[in-house]
Parts: sequence; structure tokens; C-alpha cells
Amino acid sequence: MNLGMLRLFKGFLFLLLIQSAYGNVKDFEFNLIKKGQEDSNTMLIVGGIQGDEPGGFMAASLVATHYKITKGSVWVVPNLNFNSIIQRSRGPYGDMNRKFATLSKNDPDFNDVQRVKEYISHDNVKLILNLHDGSGFYRKTFIDNMRSPYRWGQSSIIDQETLDIPMYGNLEEIANRVCNHINEHLIDKDHIYAVRNTKTRDGDKEMEKSLTYFAINQGKAAFANEASKQFPVYKRAYYHILAIEEYMRVAGIEFERDFELSLNGIKQALYDDIHISFYDDKIKLPLSSIRSQLNFFPIKKDGTINFIPSNPLMTVLKNDKEYAVHYGNTRLVSLRPDYFDMDNDNEEIKINIDGITKVVNFGEMIIANKNIYVHDKEGFRVNVIGYTNKNKRNESDINIHKDEILKYFSVDNEGKIYRIEFYKQEKFAGMILVKFENNLSFATTAQEKKSATVNKL
Repeated sequence: MNLGMLRLFKGFLFLLLIQSAYGNVKDFEFNLIKKGQEDSNTMLIVGGIQGDEPGGFMAASLVATHYKITKGSVWVVPNLNFNSIIQRSRGPYGDMNRKFATLSKNDPDFNDVQRVKEYISHDNVKLILNLHDGSGFYRKTFIDNMRSPYRWGQSSIIDQETLDIPMYGNLEEIANRVCNHINEHLIDKDHIYAVRNTKTRDGDKEMEKSLTYFAINQGKAAFANEASKQFPVYKRAYYHILAIEEYMRVAGIEFERDFELSLNGIKQALYDDIHISFYDDKIKLPLSSIRSQLNFFPIKKDGTINFIPSNPLMTVLKNDKEYAVHYGNTRLVSLRPDYFDMDNDNEEIKINIDGITKVVNFGEMIIANKNIYVHDKEGFRVNVIGYTNKNKRNESDINIHKDEILKYFSVDNEGKIYRIEFYKQEKFAGMILVKFENNLSFATTAQEKKSATVNKL
């Protein structure tokens, strides 16, 4: 068996293992997210072609989730090689960024490569940006092992100096503009960016197989941005975002973002406001500080799980014993299932929170100081996870103090968030979360607290 056939065989073997452990491989299909008003001057941003380069795909996900395009058109593929992202691999079936020249239909990556080629070749797409994380720091002259012409980090990559096309053919000039912009906003002067021209057409056999060179041959302006792998992910994302925004300005695209462009702003946008909802919002889990495992998690009896993530880099994968929520390279939480038939009705629940009665919907989070009291609702049984009353199976109409709930059963690592579950004739009906915070001046829901904070600002 030659080397090519051996790699292909390993790819198919891995595919079978993935299907066995986690279900259908379709779970790994990448997203295309269109933002703004579609027109003939669209910028395509690609992240995740290599799953071991999280700075690029996390930055792309920020554009997908935290940007509003007010003028122009942006398409975002934040998770091109979603399988490799989940596996923290450069590519389970080989490097996808070396599959754009020729590729067998039997290659497991074939469909994804063909699909993204269609987007690149689309008449509306005029500028393509592929996001990578590269080793060390690219320097045009050798300084040391980490700073040399052989490194890729902190560089803007072009395949050639110019391209004879109507728009954005001055590739080197544009790349220099982007580098200059980044260099005006460095965290440290040693993080300086420079243009790296691979001169692919002059005989770089590896780069001839890349996504950007395929785009060049379709008559499209194409660039790659490399942030250094020496940085933590949020710092890589910072430099990618600086590059993305300048390329958008080059294309005349106007935008708004809902976070501050700083290291802290990037960290908060990436990790603080992430969540996932299940079964038409009957359950909504905040994920920023979630425990690594939640036991007796309500799952539909037939094992199917319907979910909506707050970020396209999230997915839920099932094996024989649990459901794992992944976010990019990170496995956030394992859900140990408790199987139920599901009640389809949406209900409103009355809860007294520190002396104030509120009407709350399934999927919401309430904020309390010390006490909760779930009013009885006919036909429903209440279970406050972590609280035990030996005299009552239905935990409604009980004043429950936060100290009576065992911290071991909290949803989060800080021991503040707890599950209130509702059952209707033994069917699971929905979940409400309660977060205990000290020194609250009034009881409220999480959404009301958030709105009050915004208004105050």
C-alpha cells in the first residue's frame, strides 16, 4: 500500500470511529454566515481550515456573532474544518490547506473543499481573507530561532505582488496597509507585522495547493493573516481582528461591534457571553463558568438532542454515556443524561424571589439574594436540584434558602447557579435557573438585571 492510499485508509478508519463515538459526521459541517446587504463587493472571511490554530477561527466567530455590517457584505466561514477543530488537529485527514489544487472524490474532506471553493468562486466575492496562527515571528532577516524568515507568525501573506483584476489587485500595497494599521496598535513593539510574499507562481509547490492560491487563480484578491502561536488565544484573536477590520475598510465595508477592541474586550466577547439552549429554549445553560460535568441532565427519551448555540464554534456530540458540549478546541461540559418524554407546552411560572413575586418563563435565569419560593402550579411537580425535603416530593410552596441547596449540585464552578426543574405528569416540562448574588437591592430576572445595567450606563 503506497503512502497516499495508507493516509486515505487512515482517514476512512478515523471517520468510522468518529461516527461510532459521536453519531453522524454531518455534525461537523461548517457554517456560512452572511452579514450586511448582499452585493457584488463581498468579503469572505475563512477561519478553522486547520483545527490547531484557534486564534483564527475564534476571531472569525467574533465577526459572526458580535459585528453588525452597516454597509456592504461580509460572508464568514468560522469553522471550515470543524472536525479538526473538535479534535484539536491540524487535519484528521491531512492538511486541508493543501487540498485546493487536486483532490480525490474519496477524500473525506472533498465535500467541504468543494463547497468552500463555490463560495470563493461566487461572482459577488471580491476579497478573501484566510485566518491562520503561525509559529514564532516572521522576520525578513534572521535574528534567532523564533524570529526569522522561516517563521510565519505576525505576518500578512500574499501569493504574488499584484493581480490583474478590476478590484483589489494591488495585493502587496493592501497587505502593507493592513500591516501598518496593526503596527499602530501593537500590545508590544516586538509583535510587529510584516508582509510575506510566498511568490507561489515561481515554484512553491506546497503553496500552489492552498486556499488563497486557488482564489488567486479564480481572479480573486486573496490574503492570509497569521497571528503568532506564541500568544494565548485571545491575544491572537486581537491581532486577527485588527487585520479583519482594516481589510473591511479597504473594501469600503462599514461595521459596528459590541465589544471594546482591547485584550480584555476580546476575552469578554470570547468567553463571558456564551450559552446554549435546548428543546425550544426549555433549557438554557450559561457556559462561561460551567462545571465540567452535569449529572441527571434532562434528555429526550429517544436520545435526540435539539440545541441552539450562541456561537457557530459550538456543538454537542453524543457517545454511549454522555453528551459533550464543545466550544472550538475546548470541551466545556459533559451532560450525563436522564431520559424523559418531553412536554411541548410553554408555561409561565410564578416565583417569589426574596419577597417579590415574578412571572418567569422556562429557559430564563432569575437572580436572587437569599430565598426563592416556587408557587404551586396545578399538574406540575417542582424539583430544585441540590435541595432535599424528605416530606415533599413536589418542592413547590416551600421557602428555600440558598444555604439549603448543596453547592455540589450547582451548574457553575462558583456555586451560585442552580437548576429548578418542572415536570408535568412525569414528562419533563422545562427548567429555570436561579443565580444567588449577595447584596442585591431588589429581586429580578437576569434579563432585567442586564437591561438595568445597560440603561445605567
